Amino acid sequence: MDYAALKLIHQGAVAVSFTGFFARGLGTLRGARWVGGRAARTLPHIVDTVLLASAIALAWMLRLSPLQAPWLLAKIAGLVLYIAFGMLALKPGRPAAVRVGAFLAALVTFGYIVSVALSKDPAGFLASIR
Repeated sequence: MDYAALKLIHQGAVAVSFTGFFARGLGTLRGARWVGGRAARTLPHIVDTVLLASAIALAWMLRLSPLQAPWLLAKIAGLVLYIAFGMLALKPGRPAAVRVGAFLAALVTFGYIVSVALSKDPAGFLASIR
């Protein structure tokens, strides 16, 4: 597979993954029942597997290492935070204020990850504050 096709798959998976998270987040906060359904629990894992596999393939193809490309390490660190905030936001039984705060933090973290990817700067959108 060539670089352009792989990048397009990765970008598409990013868009689908984010759209799904956003919808599930809103659904969870509004108490929608569909969020607990099989599709809402299974499809994100499939999409995120494609996303992760394409990311690894891109890094391999470009011979990138997180230790040698600080922006890539920043994206990985941001991803870990995004997952943690997302888990808090979507976890039933947590106080609503905690879930709303975690959802908003996940959205900001996602924006940071995208800004790092586009700028290849570990500071991402925070670079304008420096």
